[in-house]
Amino acid sequence: MTTTLLPGIVRHDIRTPRLTASVLERPATVANRTVVFIHGNVSSSSFWQPSMLALSPDVRAIAIDLRGFGDSEILPVNATRGLRDFSDDVASVLAELGIERANFVGWSLGGGVVLQLLLEHPEKVLSVSLISPVSPYGFGGTQGAEGHLINADASGTGGGGANPDFVARLLAQDTSDESPTSPRSVYRSTYVADAAHGSENEDLWVESMLSTATGIDNYPGDSTTTDSWPGFAPGTRGVLNTLAPKYFDVSGIVELTVKPAILWVRGANDAIVSDASFFDLNYLGQLGMIPGWPGIDVAPPQPMIQQTRDVFEKYQDAGGSYQEIVFENCGHSAHLERPAEFLEALQKVLVVS
Repeated sequence: MTTTLLPGIVRHDIRTPRLTASVLERPATVANRTVVFIHGNVSSSSFWQPSMLALSPDVRAIAIDLRGFGDSEILPVNATRGLRDFSDDVASVLAELGIERANFVGWSLGGGVVLQLLLEHPEKVLSVSLISPVSPYGFGGTQGAEGHLINADASGTGGGGANPDFVARLLAQDTSDESPTSPRSVYRSTYVADAAHGSENEDLWVESMLSTATGIDNYPGDSTTTDSWPGFAPGTRGVLNTLAPKYFDVSGIVELTVKPAILWVRGANDAIVSDASFFDLNYLGQLGMIPGWPGIDVAPPQPMIQQTRDVFEKYQDAGGSYQEIVFENCGHSAHLERPAEFLEALQKVLVVS
């Protein structure tokens, strides 16, 4: 794939000891602030182009394609490291670019990558801005504000939860809207609350989604069987398994000595990251959409928003700070659905590099 670029955006291939990464840049004439954007799952840095272009001219904007997405090298993802393969890749790209410290923006899975980077390399992080980030305790399989595992297998999470027809349509490069599982239909029904938002760039968003490398080493990954409902548990390879709660937990940011400010932006109608997520199999079971659900005592839905807020409250109590902004009539992609309001909030937290 070669990313379609909007006027004002340039693309670089950056070779590091870990991978060759594709990087989009909106150069600044005289840069005194640097912002690094990290995209979400089944997407690429392309989704950031309008945000990058809208930043004030003294901001250098960088967006990095994670391994297996966009134009970056397709390499295996070791899910047992949580999101560390991705965060280590980002750190290696920044080192090659000579960027010692930056402001970071992460969307969805990318929010988890930014929090993992903060946990591993706090000295590199000037500020953290998150759009609909994954819970600090991963995606699915936990209960309560403190993210306790529902069972030791973390059943119902990881690679086995992907819709096989959606994966097949990614592989087939399906650009149609003829099926509810086509990437275009999935974008319209889950990435945004109202598909009219950003519709002028919809072909670009679908192109970005179709850049996702598929397979057990990438998206969605592998899975294992378990006696616990719904019968599968995370494997050790691939993207969805990186978010399994047995591998991913960044609640340790509370213990950091230096705590940069956190901006948390989300949509009130988010279908993906929510306390009532349509991607949480336990919630779908509770709705009767998946047969055999064993009940709320055995398989409760994950309170994703509650968990994130609990960690950020503890972060604040320990000397950090955070701001939560909720946009009404907005889904999973505030940067597309509320671009002006999101940019206004972002520019207020940016720190001089």
